Amino acid sequence: MIQTSGAVVVGLSGGVDSAVAAARLKRQGWDVTALFMKNWEEDDDEAYCAAREDLAMATAVSEVLGIPLRTVNFAHEYWERVFAIFLHEYQAGRTPNPDVLCNREIKFKEFLSYAQHLGSDRIATGHYARIEESSGVFFLNKARDLSKDQSYFLHTLDQSALAPTLFPLGELEKTDVRVEAAALGLPNAQRKDSTGICFIGERRFSDFLARYLPVTPGKIQNLDGELIGEHQGLWFYTLGQRHGLDIGGPGEAWYVADKDMATNVLTVVQGHDHRALMKQSVTVREIHWINGTPNHWPLQCQAKTRYRQADQACILHPADDGVFKVAFDEPQRAPTPGQSLVLYKGDHVLGGGVITQTL
Repeated sequence: MIQTSGAVVVGLSGGVDSAVAAARLKRQGWDVTALFMKNWEEDDDEAYCAAREDLAMATAVSEVLGIPLRTVNFAHEYWERVFAIFLHEYQAGRTPNPDVLCNREIKFKEFLSYAQHLGSDRIATGHYARIEESSGVFFLNKARDLSKDQSYFLHTLDQSALAPTLFPLGELEKTDVRVEAAALGLPNAQRKDSTGICFIGERRFSDFLARYLPVTPGKIQNLDGELIGEHQGLWFYTLGQRHGLDIGGPGEAWYVADKDMATNVLTVVQGHDHRALMKQSVTVREIHWINGTPNHWPLQCQAKTRYRQADQACILHPADDGVFKVAFDEPQRAPTPGQSLVLYKGDHVLGGGVITQTL
């Protein structure tokens, strides 16, 4: 049975979602402590001071709500277990999803451990998702507000992470959250939602990546092998990308169709839905099953190959060495190695893994 009172530590980011999550828990009778996590300090200077702005807002929110605020620095853990892997994947030519790693390694591991150190066995965040419990087993479901649903980024959570976690916003619409924040007099009621890399924030991405990965110019060519232009490094591009190619000329816009790490060649095509971008199936590794591996194969379900994508009907087949083949009912545009493929049965999250190959 899910606990409905006691001590809980809420991750307070400075955004409106976590603020309303904390307010709701306090109103429900929980003994709430807020925790602000600082996880990035590589360029924490006057030119970029988002962490300080976020902390100032979290402090103001905690004062309005009358709850204690603690701060903790997980910058080392974030670098070692999220950012270093993020860079390695890009350098290998893949496009990783740092938000998934960040949730698994920081928000629902380090944060949970720290909360337990403070004497609390429950944590809460402002994520839009729902947790349900049946006979001691915990299930992850989509949020009621499907336009804000974040279950895609939470698919690696296991029972030990789901059991102590509360998602107070899971049943709410985002518009209702802002109305509630305004009614409470919260200073961030109309603050813009954060975007960009988890805990790092909004950046001009190619410039940011260039600080850590070398510039390695190479050819941009079309499917016929004709020279179209020059790129500055394959890791600066992802499949299906349009912006940043700097290719002119007549006809439709150009899109990235392939990256050949062996030859350092970027292949591009014209047209958003060019046939070279459309894939009928993918292979996936490292599938994490939230509630255990299915008993029957092949598995018919739905999948997302990127956040905010509509659910896509598919069939999952086990292959060799822990790899699975996912065949879609309809061709998918630019599924990308390194990205997460998340599996669903309706609103229920089955789990997910990392795309390794497109077919």
